[in-house]
Amino acid sequence: MLKFPVFIAKRYLFTRSSNNAINIITFISALSIIAGSAALFIVLSGFSGLKDFSLSFSSIFDPDLKVMPASGKTITFDEAAALKLSNTEGILGFTKIIEERAFLEFRGKNHIAYLKGVDENYMRVNAIDSTLLYGNWISQSEPVGAIGFGISRLLSLGVNNYTDLLRVMVPRPGDGQISDPTQAFNSEQLIVSDIFQVNEELDEKYIFTNINFMRNLLRYDEETLSALEIKIDPLADPIHIREKIQEILGENTVVKTRFQLNDKLYKMLNAENLAVYLIFTLVLIIALFNLVGSIIMIIIDKKENIKTLHSLGSTLKEIRYIFFLQGALMTIYGGLAGIILGALIVGAQIQFKLKMITATLAYPMEFTLTNLLAVFATISILGILASYLAASTIRPKLIEK
Repeated sequence: MLKFPVFIAKRYLFTRSSNNAINIITFISALSIIAGSAALFIVLSGFSGLKDFSLSFSSIFDPDLKVMPASGKTITFDEAAALKLSNTEGILGFTKIIEERAFLEFRGKNHIAYLKGVDENYMRVNAIDSTLLYGNWISQSEPVGAIGFGISRLLSLGVNNYTDLLRVMVPRPGDGQISDPTQAFNSEQLIVSDIFQVNEELDEKYIFTNINFMRNLLRYDEETLSALEIKIDPLADPIHIREKIQEILGENTVVKTRFQLNDKLYKMLNAENLAVYLIFTLVLIIALFNLVGSIIMIIIDKKENIKTLHSLGSTLKEIRYIFFLQGALMTIYGGLAGIILGALIVGAQIQFKLKMITATLAYPMEFTLTNLLAVFATISILGILASYLAASTIRPKLIEK
């Protein structure tokens, strides 16, 4: 019974009408669906690429899990806790961190940045090695530092300058009022051994040194840290491991995932992605008005055929179903064609870098199954609703002789 409406709907869809105006309207409707679905897929792929591109910067500096003090500036981490952490399933490694805001001075030029003391495990936990430009990564036994490219530019500071050293000053820990300003800071000198480059903000924000240098500068003991950065197995559940770490280190610490460390950035990117999706969905809705108009025009053009179908025994419901199928098939075929077109454009951008942001950086795009399914589901649902609306315009008096 259902084969007959499907057969008629396909005939109406693929057969040219004797009325040239109907053919033009149908062509414009199909073109609108193809262009709309292709545009939606390209834009979503572009935002997926931008999202991953933006998060790639934070993933270099932000670990899988980070342990921070619940209050104050430091946590206590002894050998017993270190042993328990090492034996926790799913943890691949951890690194000790001592961090403090510092005043930098070099040849009369000043800058404020964060001085981050790290141990020998840091490069095993964070992929900072991919950002190093030239020089040698910090040694644990010498007063050396790795600075961001932005700091190097602001202070006119190069690598391995043993003649003029970089002076760093940090607030001296303690309570009460300061009576002598000269005693308010601890001061040391560093040799710059390496320069890294991530983005403008981070390049001007951080300077890395070894953890022993920071202990001496801040007068911390072996068990006092600012934070712990932890690398976990990619297959492990970060929430489950976070709970285990919290049990080991107690209530005086807070354990955050990479998402929690960048929750504002994630929320902003997701909100932008949703906004763009809704805007282009609105464009698709407007484009599908062409489909409604096209189906209505075809119904008017096929008025005599509709009466013939009714005379042959087709019910009003079946006749409506024929034109509903025609609109739905036009939407699905057009949507698939648009997705294929969009996928070819996205693939060409990824492979051949057709659009460049800078001379060396191509506009980032990512081909994802989620975007493909989202576009297909959107165009299908909207097309089905538009087809139903158009088919419902067929009234009983239309089939009356």
